[in-house]
Amino acid sequence: MNVTEDIAIRKTANSKIDEVDFDHLEFGRYTSDHMLVADFYNGEWHAPEILPFSKLELSPISLALHYGQTVFEGMKAFRMQDDQVNIFRPYKHLERFNKSLERMCMPNVSEEFFIQGLHSLINLDSQWVPYSEGSSLYIRPFIFASEERFGVKVSEEYKYIIITGPVGPYYAKPLKLKVECDFVRAAKGGTGYAKCGGNYGGAFYPTQLARQLGYDQVIWTDATEHKYIEESGTMNIMFVINNVLVTPQLSSSILDGVTRDSIITLAQDLGYVIEERPVSVEEVKTSLQNGTMQEAFGAGTAAVVAPIITINIEDADIDLPLWDEHSFMIKAKKKLSDIRHGLETDFHEWNYILK
Repeated sequence: MNVTEDIAIRKTANSKIDEVDFDHLEFGRYTSDHMLVADFYNGEWHAPEILPFSKLELSPISLALHYGQTVFEGMKAFRMQDDQVNIFRPYKHLERFNKSLERMCMPNVSEEFFIQGLHSLINLDSQWVPYSEGSSLYIRPFIFASEERFGVKVSEEYKYIIITGPVGPYYAKPLKLKVECDFVRAAKGGTGYAKCGGNYGGAFYPTQLARQLGYDQVIWTDATEHKYIEESGTMNIMFVINNVLVTPQLSSSILDGVTRDSIITLAQDLGYVIEERPVSVEEVKTSLQNGTMQEAFGAGTAAVVAPIITINIEDADIDLPLWDEHSFMIKAKKKLSDIRHGLETDFHEWNYILK
């Protein structure tokens, strides 16, 4: 495909935007008017087109339905103070998208293909980018195996789709988390670092059990000994211990979070010491008990910065100190928000602003 060509657009005849209560957005409830669709066959991606959001026609023997070749990304666009629209860190998301696709034996997408499609779709539906504080336009690019076979094989055909929708905060209140030491999210050498559908499906059951006990999510531990913290549900996890920002180092079982990377960079800007290293369950327990644990929070595209108020370790709840405007996570969240909305200089060139 010659990606310098204009993307074909078929606009909807009936916009749904008037059905949206932008003052009370729920995460994942609304979808914008259009979606981008492209197909891969004969060894290459073919010209994408933008269509009205609609249902898909899918064969029951599409390979993705049987063998799990599905990969997605989660991104956001923001309304800036000058009314322009900013897609946050699309190149970093593309880097992770392609790493996930490679792990799942799926075809990569080029930078031009990815960026041009995002730009055209968000530009068309730019009126869907909310104005209210804490809200954004969530962007979901995904690819799945569409070849019609039921034999076990790597697909030779794929469908690429981008959908969007206005969202509010993913977590509306501080989180209570349970350290999980029975079930496993991912093992070293597995697909934990990839944003593939199976990782999320396999996490539902232990998360559901934790919620039945009154917790919002689990904190996953390593698959071998359950001694070390990895991540938490839809988020990477970060701690402030003795004024040092501490987070588990990346591995094949931990997702390389874009928000995680952004927070670490902002911590450096703010003069914090950062340690990316193994974090044991015992260290978390001890630092909570002796008061050296000052903060714990989740970081993710959907969650942004989510304060943690309680951590359950070995069936015992331990509460964290209350935070204020001087807490690192609050300063980092504000700084991140100000950059996204054009209130602070984007020194790291993270913003992709639609022109």
